[in-house]
Amino acid sequence: MTDQVIVALSTCPDEATARHIARTLVSERLATCVNRLAGVTSTYFWDGSLQDDAEILLIIKTTAAKLAELEARLRTLHPYELPELAALPVTGGNERYLEWVRTGVASTSAAPTGEATSTSTQQGE
Repeated sequence: MTDQVIVALSTCPDEATARHIARTLVSERLATCVNRLAGVTSTYFWDGSLQDDAEILLIIKTTAAKLAELEARLRTLHPYELPELAALPVTGGNERYLEWVRTGVASTSAAPTGEATSTSTQQGE
């Protein structure tokens, strides 16, 4: 496959919301993996006031082909009026891992295998 792997970022107000969004995106095959990173503090202007809020950062692994659908689904799941979504193209990396990401969102027929997270290795690799 040659579909561009994307890493997308989004923030959530709390762990329960972050977990729900992460699990939904992966179960619906819009993302192969979503990391939830607690302890993020975001500083920004909203409605004319300076905000300083604790958030959970989602690091979403998907492909360019799934990005529009992921964005639409994120808007329906997210409690924020304007949910963050910033997508960054992956320009290199472990090709086996990148293929695992592509395969994970390629179809809805079967869940991706755990190859990317396996600690075992085969001889000769």
